[in-house]
Amino acid sequence: MTTAFGSNASRPAGSPGPRGLLPLLLALLLLLAPLLVGAPSARADTQDRVDYTLTNQSGKDFSGQQLAGSSFAGATGRQASFRGADLHGSILTQATFPEADFRGADLSDALMDKVDMSGTDLTGAVLRGAIAAGSNFTGATVTDADFTDALLDRVDQRHLCREARGTNPVTGADTRLSLECG
Repeated sequence: MTTAFGSNASRPAGSPGPRGLLPLLLALLLLLAPLLVGAPSARADTQDRVDYTLTNQSGKDFSGQQLAGSSFAGATGRQASFRGADLHGSILTQATFPEADFRGADLSDALMDKVDMSGTDLTGAVLRGAIAAGSNFTGATVTDADFTDALLDRVDQRHLCREARGTNPVTGADTRLSLECG
C-alpha cells in the first residue's frame, strides 16, 4: 500500500509533490510572520525578560529593575538586592536568596516553590498570588508585606504570623490579614 506521499498516482495533475510544498509553506510562513509575532508592544514585553536560571547572582544589585517574567530558577542570590524591583510573574523555583533585600519588590504571581528566603527582608513587598510552597522563610522580615492569595506551607504561614505587622503601602493590605493569621 502506498500513500499520497509515496506515489504520484493519487495526486491530481499539476499539483506540487511533497518537496514542492516546502517552498510554498516557507513563503506562506514568511508572509504571515508579522502576524504570528504580534504587535511591537507585545514583543517589547517579552524582550525585557531575562534568564538567570542556574546562575550565581550573589551580592548583585537589581534594585528598581523591571524583571517581570524573568527566570531565577535554581539561581543563587545570597545578599543580592531586589529593592523595589518588579519581579511580577517571575520564576524563582529552587533558588536561594538568603539575606537578600526584597524591600518594596513586586513578587506578585511569582513561582517561588522550594526557595530559600531565610533572613530575607520582604518589608513592603507584594507577594499577591505567589506560589511559595516548600520555601524557607526562617528569619525573614515581613513588615508591611502583602501575602494575599499566596500559597504557603502551613508551617511557614504560622512562623511568618509571629512577626507579621503593618500595612502594605502599595496595596493597603494588612500583613496579618493577608497571611490569614488567627
